[in-house]
Amino acid sequence: MRVFLIIKIGIIGGSGLEDPKILKDAKDIPANTKFGNPSSYLTTGKISDVDVVILSRHGKNHSIMPGNVNYRANILALKEQNCTHIIATTACGSLREEIKPGHFVFCDQFIDRTTKRASTFYDTDKVCHIPMAEPFCPKLRNILAETAKEMKLDHHKKGTVVTIEGPRFSTKAESHMFRNWGADVINMSTVPEVVLAREAGICYAIVAMSTDYDCWRDSEEGVNIEMVLKTMHQNAENVKKLILAAIPKIKYNDCRCREDIKTSVIGA
Repeated sequence: MRVFLIIKIGIIGGSGLEDPKILKDAKDIPANTKFGNPSSYLTTGKISDVDVVILSRHGKNHSIMPGNVNYRANILALKEQNCTHIIATTACGSLREEIKPGHFVFCDQFIDRTTKRASTFYDTDKVCHIPMAEPFCPKLRNILAETAKEMKLDHHKKGTVVTIEGPRFSTKAESHMFRNWGADVINMSTVPEVVLAREAGICYAIVAMSTDYDCWRDSEEGVNIEMVLKTMHQNAENVKKLILAAIPKIKYNDCRCREDIKTSVIGA
């Protein structure tokens, strides 16, 4: 017999989404997991009658560096709130001329260049080999891309994100190397978040907003935090409108994202 899950959306990020005005019946609740506290308290409520939980990846005041985020606690906190889907927002640098600052990218692949982050829930008495050929939920990505198209927002339906450890930005040599590897955008937050979401059996997609051209273009200044924040603030309203419009369209609950973990764990 087919079991239908109640759709509940987790939103990770910020970009103005902490504003309780976007949620009906908004309520802040503390959270604690066996991996410790998540980055922030959870804000619960409804958007278009859909249950939503908002979590700030870097804390409510953006006080947590990318390498120090407790990704396991963040994902587990949303799992324990029975979230079935996660939409994660992220700023990114563009590694392609056609991905201009302000454009959205709905990534379908990643390259992991992190070095010190806990990337699995299974590091004690069990071993998990989770498939990662298609790391981002294709159904959720398609909903976001189609919504962006309807809203006439500049966007790219797919792309490869390379996640670096940070907190520093890339050197020019690294930026050119990532381009040669086939990466389209670069950030500091998607990995291991996407991996842990798959281990948790949650459909996951990112709204990656290009804020700059990293440092590979010789014709302009390399990326700095000022230009990142400027573009983020200019485009925050579009991020919010996109997610608000996409959430009511998320109605599916039959997805391989939830099935992979069932055959990936070995050991007692």
